[in-house]
Amino acid sequence: MPIHFEKASFKDFENIAGQDAFTTASQFDEYLNFLKANGHLNYRIESLSPVGPEMNLMLPAYDRPTWSVCLVSNDYLGFSQHPKIKEAVIRGIQQFGTGSGASPAIGGHFVYHRELEKKIAQFYKKKDAILYTTGYTANSATLQCLLHKEDLAILDMAVHASVYEGCLTTNIKTFLHNNLEMLETVLRNAQDKYRTRMVIIDGVYSQDGDMAYLDKIADLTHQYGAYLVVDDAHGIGVVGKTGRGVIELYDAFDHVDIITGTFSKALGNIGGYVIARPEIITYLKYQSKQHLFSTTATPAIMGILKAIDLIDEEPERRAELWNNINYLKNGLIALGFDIGTSASAVIPVKVGDIFKTLEAGRLLLKFGVYTNPIMYPAVSRKNARIRMNVMATHTREHLDKVLNSFEEVDKQLHISKKHI
Repeated sequence: MPIHFEKASFKDFENIAGQDAFTTASQFDEYLNFLKANGHLNYRIESLSPVGPEMNLMLPAYDRPTWSVCLVSNDYLGFSQHPKIKEAVIRGIQQFGTGSGASPAIGGHFVYHRELEKKIAQFYKKKDAILYTTGYTANSATLQCLLHKEDLAILDMAVHASVYEGCLTTNIKTFLHNNLEMLETVLRNAQDKYRTRMVIIDGVYSQDGDMAYLDKIADLTHQYGAYLVVDDAHGIGVVGKTGRGVIELYDAFDHVDIITGTFSKALGNIGGYVIARPEIITYLKYQSKQHLFSTTATPAIMGILKAIDLIDEEPERRAELWNNINYLKNGLIALGFDIGTSASAVIPVKVGDIFKTLEAGRLLLKFGVYTNPIMYPAVSRKNARIRMNVMATHTREHLDKVLNSFEEVDKQLHISKKHI
């Protein structure tokens, strides 16, 4: 059956029946050319400037760089450009060089790795942690190591792709997003049927920007003898009185069995971490293949040590971020847009129709606003949206430009609630 490009998504090209990999790649290339010809290839846009509230982009429709307000970055606190963090990175490179040279078990474990493991664990009031080279791997590698064919992963349907990948070698049951009744049903039916049962959720969800009902989910999980894993990648540095995420918001430090996260968002660097009881961390350090057989992170991660300090030392950054979040959210709501239940720095404008979503992304770029059109399979087919990430370093002028641009887009595409 031919793929109709007008209604297609990337998912349609994952595994085309009867086609080998090279034929599929060729057809996918045709699809990308179709998107590009319509101004809808809003992906892999090259930036000529650092991460920031504005970025200098080489846009497909122009032959020259163009400055746009940036709403695609997870650098929520602007830490990737913080002078004190840059200084810490430079000191690390000057002291240790540009690489670590080996995997952790055979010579690639340095003092800065140990210090970061200790610091991120203490940040969450725990004793021990393990580092991975990406946040994605922190999820996928840990779950692959701990869960097998005798076990069960119980997933909120909205968890990150890295969680789904980590559960490919175990049994999976899902429950509708934040649906406590369905979760309890799955937990009840799974009793005595699997060796290890893990409920796996996000703290802040990356597409809707809403939060898990962590207190109630923790209670249900432990009531039925399962373990709770929370990935709070989008919560750290943003949510909670001192920026310790959704776990702090619910005071659930003693109610989460495994915490996962990333250094690549509010902490402005790269890498991932897992925090758990010491015997689990030790087991992962010697049994998790992606950790054991991957070269460790470079000395540049010494900047993360300073970033963690700055979350406590400069709370005004988080306060300014929330001022910006609330300003943009209130402005979008006043204009009649559907932003769902966002309660974080991730703000979606829900459109529904894929074509209108891609067209909105094109028009926003034309108006100088860089956003992410999100469609299936990242969200359901009928739930396409424009996703935005707010930064502490955005100014009111930036945000007013965003609001004015959405108002102009709505005049052309009728995507707000005013037109329902």
